[in-house]
Amino acid sequence: MVGSAISENLIKNGYTNLLTAGFDRLDLRQQAAVDAFIAAEKPEFVIIAAAKVGGILANNTYPWEFLYDNLIIEANLINAAHQNGVQNLIFLGSSCIYPKLAPQPLREEYLLTAPLEPTNEWYAIAKIAGIKLCQALNRQYGRNYISLMPTNLYGPRDNYDLQTSHVLPAMIRKFHEAKISGHAPVNLWGTGNPMRELLHVTDLAEAIRFIIEYDGLLPHDLINVGSGTDLTIKELALTVQKTIGHQGQIVWDTTKPDGTPRKLMDVSRLKTMGWMPKIELEEGIKKTYEWYQENVWM
Repeated sequence: MVGSAISENLIKNGYTNLLTAGFDRLDLRQQAAVDAFIAAEKPEFVIIAAAKVGGILANNTYPWEFLYDNLIIEANLINAAHQNGVQNLIFLGSSCIYPKLAPQPLREEYLLTAPLEPTNEWYAIAKIAGIKLCQALNRQYGRNYISLMPTNLYGPRDNYDLQTSHVLPAMIRKFHEAKISGHAPVNLWGTGNPMRELLHVTDLAEAIRFIIEYDGLLPHDLINVGSGTDLTIKELALTVQKTIGHQGQIVWDTTKPDGTPRKLMDVSRLKTMGWMPKIELEEGIKKTYEWYQENVWM
């Protein structure tokens, strides 16, 4: 989802020499293969969008993969870029790097100030390690390696597998399937009370290009990317339900975990630099549902 959005944005804005490699060509978990690829291709700029991602269920079910795969992917790419003289790199993290009960909104300086949310700490620890790898190279070798921390992302090419997906794509699939099954009830995890911020992946791609083209020395090497507004899971569910046209009941399974109570990003650093998102949530959900109907539910 993220890599495709970045590529499309860059191509649309005149970038012609993009280098990508699918899993069938390059396994990013294999250090020798990554080293050889970067050495041969000699990129000018590296953007690390690859990661093993998923929601609460996936994080709880596959802690080893979420920790190991993400650690090894980022370490291989960051090290290969450094060893081959790549001066500019963007590493994409996640809002889950911040403490579970950190003050809201989440400021970059809250990193490592308190315990993480247990349901996604494996992924969070891996992403924190990536941030520190970038900061270490900036400090010791003068690299320009920037860590961007996106909030919850959604959009075209998302993952709709109910075992591994995030909250919004899971809702889209559940409400759609319930609608075509005679508006059957939809079961959702938790109480619906936690609050979440969402950002369309197209806006993230715009933010990445903004950083690439930023005129002057970047004032920070850790920067949040988000909409700056949030809503409850219940409110999100009602918005998705309305967009899809489902008229059945919503059943909340309170035996399942809620996750972090709130994850609203402080985006003042990026806003001060001159960037703001453009896609409103209702518009973004409508476009995402249209893509789902055209490309997933066929």
